[in-house]
Amino acid sequence: MNMSEAETLAKVEVLADLEAEVRDLMIAHEAKRILWFPSELLSAAPDTDPDKHVRDLRRRAEGISTPARVALALNLLTEEGLPHFHRLLAAYLGGDTFWSKWTNLWTAEEDRHGAVLHDYSRDSQVLNNPVLEKMQFEYLKSGFEPTWDKDPYRVFVYTTLQERATQVSHANTGKLASEYEPMIGTVLANVAKEEARHYVFYRNVFQEVLKRDPNRALESAAAIMPSIDMPGVNMPHFREMADVIRRAGIYGPRDYLKIVEEQIKYWAIDAIDGLNEIGKKAQEKIMSVPARLERVADAMETRSRAKTFAFAVAFAREFEME
Repeated sequence: MNMSEAETLAKVEVLADLEAEVRDLMIAHEAKRILWFPSELLSAAPDTDPDKHVRDLRRRAEGISTPARVALALNLLTEEGLPHFHRLLAAYLGGDTFWSKWTNLWTAEEDRHGAVLHDYSRDSQVLNNPVLEKMQFEYLKSGFEPTWDKDPYRVFVYTTLQERATQVSHANTGKLASEYEPMIGTVLANVAKEEARHYVFYRNVFQEVLKRDPNRALESAAAIMPSIDMPGVNMPHFREMADVIRRAGIYGPRDYLKIVEEQIKYWAIDAIDGLNEIGKKAQEKIMSVPARLERVADAMETRSRAKTFAFAVAFAREFEME
């Protein structure tokens, strides 16, 4: 066994030691959850005309702005990356344990997110669905092979940050789109609330890891927190679509800065003591991340110029954004 394999095994053993905490977090999660299903959010009310329900939805959806449509497409495709994430988590959280039970529950909950957004897109015709389906196929075919997937601690840091970022993106997309079409606001509010509960779970798991193995946990966090690629980074036109949602004020570098600051505060990174040299260096690096992210956001905003976009998934309508 080489050094890397031995370190991974040691980290997996720490996670195994968290079984009781995972059980308690899972119980708390389910106690607060309001379980919903796509048909409940999208179907016509009882004793009403379902055809008229769909016609009215499509009429309202015509008013949804093109940037909001692009954000909806990006959010939907991100959710459809679920198979990649299940694979990453199951690699370390298998067996007959509460870890496995959590991974299965998380997968079942997340599966509804992509389903409800797909159903909404089909019913409302807000997106070009044949194009959307081809984009999803290409995205899943391209895979998601992050450099951090061999480190179970990094998996939890990344998932904490990513779940929070996804929550923010869904919530803000819903606010923008619901100005014209309230149903999508309700749908995305429900999805965002569930993402928030997932975020709390992973954030609390990593807090427990920090208590048990602070030096290696900080080293893993320091490798992830300076920047993360969202799961959809390999999908067609991801960078351009991400630029649109930044310009629309839905999600961008300043939102990520706030998320990092939240985790530094919650995990009390600056207060962790008794560290070795590796832990101290990682702690210093993490504490310097917000200032770096501030500079990145400033530079991006300074360099930004008006730009014209068009995406086939949004019916190739040209639109300009500052």
